[in-house]
Amino acid sequence: MPRAFGQKAKLLTLAKLLTEQTDEDHPMTLAEMQTHLAAAGIRSERKSLYSDLEELQLFGLDIVRVKGKHTGYFLGERDFELPELRLLVDAVQSSRFLTSRKSAELIRKLQTLTSTHLAKTLSRQVAVAGRIKTMNESIYLTVDALSTAIEQDRAVSFQYFEWNSAGEKVLRRGGERYVASPYLLHWDDENYYLIAVEEASREIRHFRVDKMQGIRQTERSRFGKEIFRDLDPAAYEKKTFGMFGGREERVTLWCREELAGVFFDRFGSNLVTRKREGGFETTLPVMVSPPFLAWLMGFGDKVRVIEPESVRLELVEKAREVLRANGGEV
Repeated sequence: MPRAFGQKAKLLTLAKLLTEQTDEDHPMTLAEMQTHLAAAGIRSERKSLYSDLEELQLFGLDIVRVKGKHTGYFLGERDFELPELRLLVDAVQSSRFLTSRKSAELIRKLQTLTSTHLAKTLSRQVAVAGRIKTMNESIYLTVDALSTAIEQDRAVSFQYFEWNSAGEKVLRRGGERYVASPYLLHWDDENYYLIAVEEASREIRHFRVDKMQGIRQTERSRFGKEIFRDLDPAAYEKKTFGMFGGREERVTLWCREELAGVFFDRFGSNLVTRKREGGFETTLPVMVSPPFLAWLMGFGDKVRVIEPESVRLELVEKAREVLRANGGEV
């Protein structure tokens, strides 16, 4: 019985062997195939292997024969070619909304779509120094729950949190649950967002998916459909954060305590803060540019530039430019 079972499994084992162990630079001879099959408890003869390879080709596998001193075979065309896998691996590794552990799990699965030899080149490629990753391991479950709610036309409830300057989770509204109707899941600025209509305000709100917890689907149908009826998702989602070059500086800022979550979100959980004057100070390596100065101005008097003096003066001048452009007094 074991031998009969092994013979029946031979085609599947051979297909797996070609998929995992061969590529253009690593063809496999019939003798090597026999050795691998024998290790799996499957006896094989050279003549039967020829017919097995023909059967696999008829089934749709692109088995390429390489002639030479030692004729070999390898699996040619695959569902995903190496350049495509590189793109997918890079996207997974650079995604902030995925935790480091989840990124590693997905990359290992992507590596199984090519030979073990080429999979090693993917491993070497994926290092991204200093990449800030989300700390929310349950984001996959949240995305799935939100997608299901959208498909089933159901409102959801959840808790929403922020980070304080000590890097601790703080539930908004004292832990009171939000109720919202989900409509779009949007990946922007390396984060996943839910675009929804909140029940309390009946207005469109954006929620960072990795900051949502305890999500539950309600029995209520989604409300706010009239708001999204004529909305163009593509046009709406173009409201993104732009990238802009500039000179690198180490900038020390004083910030009010309420901005701790904003800074931990942007610069990661390893951000170093120091308590100062009812808020905190932090020193950041940044590219000083118009978007950076505009970002600071958006916080009004909740942020001050401590040093360098050149950046503080640039911020002051930029504020004056805005005032002059809008007819304000300088």
